[in-house]
Amino acid sequence: MTKSIFREYDIRGIYEQELNEQSTKLIGYFLGLKIKEIGEYVAIGYDARTHSPILRDYLASGLNQAGCKVLDMGMVATPVNYFANYTSFDGITPDGSIMITGSHNPSQYNGFKITIDKLPFFGEDIYALGREIMANANMDIEDNPTFTTIDTKEQYIDYLSKEFTHLKDFDKRIILDCGNGVAGTVVTDILDNIGLNYKSLYTTPDGTFPNHHPDPTVEENLVDIKEELKGDFEIGFAYDGDADRIAVLTKKHNIKGDQFALIFAKQMDNPTVIGEVKCSQVMYDEIDKIGTAIMYKTGHSNLKVKLKETNADLAAEVSGHIFFNDRYFGFDDAIYATLRTIELMMEGVDFDEEIESQPKVYSTEEIKVKTTEDEKFAIIDRLKELLQNPPATFPHIKNIIDVDGVRVIFDHGWALVRASNTTPVLVTRFESESEDKAKEYEEKMNLLIAKAKEEA
Repeated sequence: MTKSIFREYDIRGIYEQELNEQSTKLIGYFLGLKIKEIGEYVAIGYDARTHSPILRDYLASGLNQAGCKVLDMGMVATPVNYFANYTSFDGITPDGSIMITGSHNPSQYNGFKITIDKLPFFGEDIYALGREIMANANMDIEDNPTFTTIDTKEQYIDYLSKEFTHLKDFDKRIILDCGNGVAGTVVTDILDNIGLNYKSLYTTPDGTFPNHHPDPTVEENLVDIKEELKGDFEIGFAYDGDADRIAVLTKKHNIKGDQFALIFAKQMDNPTVIGEVKCSQVMYDEIDKIGTAIMYKTGHSNLKVKLKETNADLAAEVSGHIFFNDRYFGFDDAIYATLRTIELMMEGVDFDEEIESQPKVYSTEEIKVKTTEDEKFAIIDRLKELLQNPPATFPHIKNIIDVDGVRVIFDHGWALVRASNTTPVLVTRFESESEDKAKEYEEKMNLLIAKAKEEA
């Protein structure tokens, strides 16, 4: 067990090496003590990875030793796990939930996404938990994987099926790519209940991911769904391994999370929308014309907390985490986002027209700069200092936003440099009105990053 498994947004590591019987039992026990501060019931669900049920048993043993009462959902999508916190089972509402998932990581990885009292358990809470566990690494936890089985999945399917019965007259063809993750455990049942015309790819959960990796932000993972869209399908949806991220595709466009958020904001009255620091300036500027846009830290946990704090209507990450607080519970749910997209299309919104009407900018994808866990934050600190007195050849700086790393606003675009909270890299992104300007910003910022690395 190493402290590196305790990350900003969740706990994640390699099965048997880092997440083994001892470490997972300890995680269950010390998490259980936290949950006991407000109640006693904790709901567990897991994804399609072959070792997820094994980790469920280890985790339950630790939770039971802490005095919790464990409710087991079985294999579910992460949004179903979150949904458990808003429903009841024989009059019992969970005081927290733990989703066992490696999300889009390779199949040897697994991890835990944690909710306590309807809020994400993350950041310093996870780091403090890690320190406590490391200090008690040799503590014995007895085998006691007992739990009560609950059926959250059927409640979730029933809820969304009823919420969207009005979509039954939608006659356009839909293509889904579940990527052998857990989206297929719910999305096809919901679409069947509503009566929609769809085809689904790779619906059967398989934690070895035999067809392609379940990360819809990577273009090579979208080859199959794009091929299907050359036919008579009008809209496509691809999901990550645990179904909390979505890619929305038309015949012409792969719609990013910030573009998606702007389209939805335009259908709302005086919307308040939260975006992460990687979102396009177009999103912020256009939403500010009709409502309020808030820039905040990257990370699904950060955005969920900010959404609750501000009571915003919507939050979005470029990667496809979409959080609806409007008519929903404010957590990231790719299945719910699918249904809201179909609803907009049924109401006459043309997603291609919407994308093409947005102001044109050139944006790079995320560009990663390798560094170390120990150095990445020190480099950001030194970069902030250097930006206070940049070289004479550096582009004119209009503003610096340091809510998460540094987002430098130039006359014709912006540059972002932030330390990843999950890997030993700096994440950069650049945007401008022209490709040449974006490349200039990238070149100048990279020179300053290199200097910061030398001096950090």
